[in-house]
Amino acid sequence: MTAYEGTKYEGLGEYMVYGGLPFILELSSPEAKTGFLKSLFKETYIPDIVGRHNIRNSAELEELLNILSSSICSLTNPSKLSATFKSVKQKSLSSATIHKYIEYLCDSFLIEEAARYDVKGKKYIASPVKYYFSDLGLRNARLNFRQFERTHAMENVIFNELKVRGFNVDVGVVALNETNEKGNGIRKQLEIDFVCNKGSKRYYIQSAYSLPNRAKMEQEQRSLTLTGDFFKKIIITLDETEPYYNEEGIFILNLYDFLLNDNSLND
Repeated sequence: MTAYEGTKYEGLGEYMVYGGLPFILELSSPEAKTGFLKSLFKETYIPDIVGRHNIRNSAELEELLNILSSSICSLTNPSKLSATFKSVKQKSLSSATIHKYIEYLCDSFLIEEAARYDVKGKKYIASPVKYYFSDLGLRNARLNFRQFERTHAMENVIFNELKVRGFNVDVGVVALNETNEKGNGIRKQLEIDFVCNKGSKRYYIQSAYSLPNRAKMEQEQRSLTLTGDFFKKIIITLDETEPYYNEEGIFILNLYDFLLNDNSLND
């Protein structure tokens, strides 16, 4: 990750804001970096997609891209996006058209899709899915750098690094049957941020911005402890901590140790 400069957290902040495109490192001012990222959409991405696929209304494509930019790391599907488009933009855009546009954006390597995987049922869940930006700087440029959530940015960074390392990455789902106060059975679905597979290796990973207390630790690790198997379970956090295993056998790893050590998941 060559985009890390300065102290640890200053470097990460820079990366999360302006991304990791190589030319960004040649630009010194925020204005220059912002202008470069915005120009990529205006002069490269949007014209290429519109021309390649003969899109008549480029404004719809750009508005959808803005909606996806503002909802990274959130579960969605074309039907939900169509409803959002209608309520936010006061326009109608069919789910079929949205599905096509998303395919175009994925083919252009702007965004990537992560499907949901039922860990215990060992099957994929068709919908909804999550979308991540291949470069956070491009995502932030779409929103004029106005909407920045460090928790989502961190999750997106982890997803990108896992893909760079050659993992197939899904969103994990663990079904849980519980009883409510009235004695009625209820079924819950707990989420594991990433189910990562490469060959015979599998890792379950949670992205947790901070683990300030025991209650937060239990919240983050609950889905990991319910997988019913013995694959390695990891929580990646921005807390400054040396890598360690907690009492439940969960591997706690600092984000920088993860990013700067290619073998960090095997430690």
